[in-house]
Parts: sequence; structure tokens; C-alpha cells
Amino acid sequence: MNYNPIIVALDVESGAQALQLIDQLEDSVDFYKIGLELYSAEGNSIVKEVLARNKKVFLDLKFHDIPETVKRAVSRAADLGVHLLTVHAYPQVMAAAVAGKGQSELQLLGVTVLTSLSEEDLVDLGYPEGTSVGALVRQRVQQGIAAGIDGFVCSPLEAKAVRSLSGPEKVLVTPGVRSPGKDAGDQKRIATPAQAISDGASYLVIGRQVTRAKSPKDEALAILSEISTA
Repeated sequence: MNYNPIIVALDVESGAQALQLIDQLEDSVDFYKIGLELYSAEGNSIVKEVLARNKKVFLDLKFHDIPETVKRAVSRAADLGVHLLTVHAYPQVMAAAVAGKGQSELQLLGVTVLTSLSEEDLVDLGYPEGTSVGALVRQRVQQGIAAGIDGFVCSPLEAKAVRSLSGPEKVLVTPGVRSPGKDAGDQKRIATPAQAISDGASYLVIGRQVTRAKSPKDEALAILSEISTA
């Protein structure tokens, strides 16, 4: 493996906390996720600050709106210079996002099924009883490929199936990754970092295991050592 597959989730309350964490991690991590909490607090300023430190940014805002709004919002994100951006994996949304990306180097990821959802939750959302998460993920991957999306966000438990469907070129990002013995938190469909990489993940989004560690840098290096076996 000649790249670092860890994306650390900057799920903190302020830009100051995010930048402090980046400083603590030093060169052990070069990719960071900015999600709704931090973006709502700091807006584009934190994106620009992270990019200015020569780090890559995964902007995880999960766009889902009418096509024209998605298209224009994706275009603005592309202008920022972020590397990865999420949209929900619905056909109209993904097609609009691809149009908004234009010729930029931004890579778009379709969010298949949130890792916090189980099959019981799908019933609560109105899907027919017996609908499997795996079947829904496969359907959305096929729709994403047709729309020209660059990759997908999926549970590590679906990574092997998604990689098989999408081929080697698509970017697969897996949240819900925990080292053996670590707290699963609110994630329901999880796997170890080594297993996720072995099954075809390109990048692993890791939050609390690193960000709440006594030494975030040491924890990140331990995870890198763990996945080297994959």
C-alpha cells in the first residue's frame, strides 16, 4: 500500500479544535472529513484552512435536493478545491451532481445506505418488510455507475459486494470502521480496518477511535500498522 487510506473525521465543535487535532496528528494523516457539525459552525473558512495546511478535504455534506440546487451547490464545492464530496445516491441527485462537477478534479461519492441504519430501520422508513440493506446498496451502486459518479460511501460489510459491482476504478469510502475491541458507538454495520481494506475499501473514515485517543497520532499509526496486514 503506497498511500495512507485513513480519513480522520473532524467531528468537533469548532475550527480551533479541528486545527489542534490536525497539529497533533502531524504527518500520520493527510486526509480529513469535514461534516455537518463543523461546517455548520465554521463554513468555508475551515475548509480553506485545512487545505492551506496541504491536507486533503472530504466534504461530507450529503447533498439531497432538487437537481438544479444540487448542481449549483456541487459547482461551488468544486471551486473550493475539496477532493471528495458526498451526495445521496438517488439517480436525479447523482446526475445533477455530475453536471455540477463539470471538468473539475472533485470526486463525487454516492451515499448508499447510512451505516447507522439496520434492516429494521428500513421498514420504519417505508421500505417493504424483508428489504435487505445489501439489495438496496446494490441497486444504488448500479444507479450511481449509470449516473457517472466517481465512487460510493458504504458500510465495510458491503465493501466487497460494492467493489465487485463497481470495478477497480471507483473510490470506495467506508465509515463504521473500528479496530478489534474498540467501542462501536452508534454504528450498526461495522468491520475492522484490515477487513475493510481487504474487501476493497479505498479509504476508511475513522473518528472517535483517533480523535478521542490519549495520543491521536499514536492511534493513527497503530491503525496503519494494523491495516498493513491487509
